Amino acid sequence: MILTIALREFRNLFLSPLAWVVLAVTQAILAWMMFVQIDVFFSLQDQLATMPNAPGVTDLVVAPILEIASIILLMITPLMTMRLLSEEKRSGAISLLLSAPVSATEIVVGKYLGIVLFMLVFVSMIALMPLSLYMGTELDMGKLAAGLLGLLLLLSAFSAAGLFMSSLTTSPVVAAVSTFGLLLLLWIIDSNAGGDNAKDTVLTYLSLLQHFSPLLRGIVDSRDLAYFALFILGFLALSIRQLDAQRIQN
Repeated sequence: MILTIALREFRNLFLSPLAWVVLAVTQAILAWMMFVQIDVFFSLQDQLATMPNAPGVTDLVVAPILEIASIILLMITPLMTMRLLSEEKRSGAISLLLSAPVSATEIVVGKYLGIVLFMLVFVSMIALMPLSLYMGTELDMGKLAAGLLGLLLLLSAFSAAGLFMSSLTTSPVVAAVSTFGLLLLLWIIDSNAGGDNAKDTVLTYLSLLQHFSPLLRGIVDSRDLAYFALFILGFLALSIRQLDAQRIQN
């Protein structure tokens, strides 16, 4: 049943013009930014030639592109997740779904896997741009793989948060705005943290950016992977609890 719901959600996303527009616009922006970064790389060739252990194409072109992609997708993901549950609550279809012989866990996990499959397509299309550079230069494949893993984990976390916010309201617009606000807060929450006190340590750990940045540099730390896993599982658990509460009310 989970797979059925996931495939249905995945198919519905591609039936929407919004998904195609988002894919096209994102690819156009990132393609332009890649050309800009390549131009910057060539302009720095004279300086790089005299530097010991100079950064390469992966550091100066690929990593910035993935970082820009993460910021763009921070704004786009709420648009893709806003209808996951709020639209069904608004139309009344959620009552039929909750009355069916399917658990809240299957509904939430199925819808989540559907949006994650869509995000996997997103990441695959983004990956084609830096991989195209491999035909003309050498890339640090380890750093590239770590960066793409980080981007996929980040999008999975965005999707889990968006699914939960969608479960709280009947308005897709409210779900999108609240998801963006929550993600932005978690992105910049440690911007003023600079000390060693417990508060700054907590804010740093809660920050999405602090766990994504090491992966962009090719550093795969189990603490960062655990953070994303707990983030995703936490928001999925909250979504399941919200649906169970609505099932009891009905």
